[in-house]
Amino acid sequence: MSSIFTKIINKDLPCYKIAETRNCLAFLDINPNAIGHTLCVPKKEVDLIFDLDPKLYNELMYFSRIIAIALKKAISCERVSLTVVGLEVAHAHVHLIPLNSMEDLNFNRKKKLDDKDFFEISCKIRRFVNL
Repeated sequence: MSSIFTKIINKDLPCYKIAETRNCLAFLDINPNAIGHTLCVPKKEVDLIFDLDPKLYNELMYFSRIIAIALKKAISCERVSLTVVGLEVAHAHVHLIPLNSMEDLNFNRKKKLDDKDFFEISCKIRRFVNL
């Protein structure tokens, strides 16, 4: 069965897309730890990030770097965290979380946003993406 991320990649489910390349996709997390919380995923469905072939792993990290730079410009924060957890969805992915405190890394504390908020945030970040 396809992961929720594969369904997003295949456009079977909607997302607030930030950027896309041939092999990677970035979109807002719909249960964000902080405003701007973005997920970067390889389009190839692989469960564990360290099981990605080295070329795709490096491409995902480079793509995540570009998105993190855009995120830092778009969202007021002290820094952007790159976090890999891998427990909730069996599809390798990177969390980019704008940080102002360690509490922003608490995956049990989520921000409540509506569609308008998500749309505005995604537009703001996209303006700074330089692929």
